[in-house]
Amino acid sequence: MDLKALDASPSAEDIAAVDSVLGPVAAGLEAPVPVGEAASRRTKLLPALLALQGRVGWVTPGGLGYACRRLGVPPAEGYGVASFYALVSLRERPRAFAHLCDDVACKGAGADALCARMEGRKDWARSPCLGLCEQAPAALVTVAGDAPRDQAFGHATLERVDRALAGEAVAAEQAFIGSLGPRRLLARAGAVDPSSLDDYRAHGGYQALRRALELGPDAVLREVTESKLVGRGGAAFPTGRKWEAVARAPVRPHFVVCNADESEPGTFKDRVLLEQDPFALVEAMTVAGFATGAERGFIYLRGEYPLAAVRLSHALSEARRRGLLGSNILGRGLTFDIELRRGAGAYICGEETALFASIEGYRGEPRTKPPFPVQAGLFGKPTAINNVETLVAALDIVRDGAAAYASVGTPGSPGTKLFCVSGKVAKPGVYEVPFGLPLRALLDLAGGVSPGRRVRAVLLGGAAGAFARPDQLDVPLSFEHTRSAGLTLGSGVVLVLDETDRLAPLLLRIAAFFRDESCGQCVPCRVGTVRQEELLHRLAAGTPHGSVEQELALFRELSQSMKDASICGLGQAASSAIESALALGPFGDPP
Repeated sequence: MDLKALDASPSAEDIAAVDSVLGPVAAGLEAPVPVGEAASRRTKLLPALLALQGRVGWVTPGGLGYACRRLGVPPAEGYGVASFYALVSLRERPRAFAHLCDDVACKGAGADALCARMEGRKDWARSPCLGLCEQAPAALVTVAGDAPRDQAFGHATLERVDRALAGEAVAAEQAFIGSLGPRRLLARAGAVDPSSLDDYRAHGGYQALRRALELGPDAVLREVTESKLVGRGGAAFPTGRKWEAVARAPVRPHFVVCNADESEPGTFKDRVLLEQDPFALVEAMTVAGFATGAERGFIYLRGEYPLAAVRLSHALSEARRRGLLGSNILGRGLTFDIELRRGAGAYICGEETALFASIEGYRGEPRTKPPFPVQAGLFGKPTAINNVETLVAALDIVRDGAAAYASVGTPGSPGTKLFCVSGKVAKPGVYEVPFGLPLRALLDLAGGVSPGRRVRAVLLGGAAGAFARPDQLDVPLSFEHTRSAGLTLGSGVVLVLDETDRLAPLLLRIAAFFRDESCGQCVPCRVGTVRQEELLHRLAAGTPHGSVEQELALFRELSQSMKDASICGLGQAASSAIESALALGPFGDPP
């Protein structure tokens, strides 16, 4: 039996870290948790774990036990939560630690060579996507202490990583921003001071909220519904229908949640909005709270975005100080406030119900649906959850009306879309273009591949997406057109591969990613992702069980089983990109 005793005495650092989240206890004694308060206290478990990680460099048994006692969480459950997250270590490690991305974009930009130079050292680990794909290879360096220091930066080299580990500031670059036509979502990005509320308002900020208050909740819901805005995180569910369902729900209270856990490999658009236009998200969530009758919102931000965390924290504080969050907003009697919560390295927490579980202080495991979040979401209450891009898109709709919003794009996909272009293009970055622009035109906008080279394939939608063949480059980038072509827009990933890239290593990395990120709750995903990776390794090694045709038939059966029986989208989409790549040739590569 593997027992984990949590009765070790906490150190002074452990106590200081936990108390920084929960408040001090008189005479240093843990206060008993009153009956009925355990659930409300438990929601602070992940913040307490992150405080321990940031202060000490790992979560010690004494620190974990102290946090569990103060929160009234059973030690076994506390250990289960702490062991769930990649950015929380239950093993002692150096206070200065580097996470080096070796995922799809970074793998093709020298990440493996960088990792090879780090071999033998104890102050680093390989990491899935860090959301800096346009600056690959990427690194996240954390330095624990009284004032923890986290730095995420691209174009990582051994020298830059070592400087960050030594506590030096390493210059971070802003993402390249491109567009075709007027910018809407990115209108302020790079043009305003992200720390200045006055600058934000001088560039049109809070016009949408003022317009919403003039229209009233019903008219706001009508405009968002008529705009045909759908979710931009991959699911593409109609936003107006979601908001209206929450607004009409008789159960109270209602919640608004921003899913800023942008973890799909190849995706970084939300990071750009969060870092360069944070007040836009604050305003958009306030509009959503007004429309849905919610008085409280949460931003769940992925833990690998330290700069976004700083800028969002400042934006929330400034908005609160200036009467734009809290009670009686703009003197109109509106009450709404937002709490920022940081994730801790779990791709599955991008799934909405897993995100709720994480905020509530549990392992980030998806829940079966129904009930849906609009009926029973965060804390079991009606919840409107949208990603960053979706919420920011609602600002223009409310301010200018659905008709103006639909003046660009296609009938089925109105408006503009952010695409994360990375890989073998001259100008990787975030591009805002009207829906319906052909994929080839987007690649041209990004400078195309190197002269003399050809496009090998384009990964659309990320690891959960699909590979577009060279003969599919003229497909219009809209929900309806990509769907009919057997592709997906997903979260906006456009990872370009040229003829020098081999797909086999990329497919193995995707398979390893899903195997590692599966929460393990359901058998089809827990076992299926492992068997998928094993099958691909056999094909890569040229040692199939039986013939290659038999292995491919087994893969198709395995893929269908995961799609049909997995609880959530991770298992359902774990084979999608691999399946599409196998159509490009033997194991995805030409003979």
